[in-house]
Amino acid sequence: IQLKKYEFLDHTADVKFLAYGKTLAEAFANAAIASYDVMTDAKKVKAVEEKTIKVTSKKKESLLYDFLEELIVLTDIEGFLLSKVKAIEIKENKSNFQLKATILGDNGDNYDVHTYIKSVTYSDMFIKETPTQTTLQVVHDI
Repeated sequence: IQLKKYEFLDHTADVKFLAYGKTLAEAFANAAIASYDVMTDAKKVKAVEEKTIKVTSKKKESLLYDFLEELIVLTDIEGFLLSKVKAIEIKENKSNFQLKATILGDNGDNYDVHTYIKSVTYSDMFIKETPTQTTLQVVHDI
């Protein structure tokens, strides 16, 4: 039984966390929520606006990086804050991985944002999959 969706780890300058899920997609969704919990109290963000994110990458790690980077770009350009991941689908074909996520959130002007993420990093990133659980680790530059 998996209880935690994510947990923050000690890191000297940046933000580091583990995200969990029964599937790769669920772990990616929890990583997205953890990323927004770095910036604000994600539980308080209302699910007002729906957006779709699509990314394609050669490796799972780059798919995770690209997905989280797209979220940061949405925040930087549109002021969007994530409330929840409504749906997320990850498909693997011969040459790459494709992710399509439907996310819900609101404009950041309506919330207290205590820090912004500058970028996702590959530093210490990993994805571990077992038949029953996926664990991934992410470090954000803040």
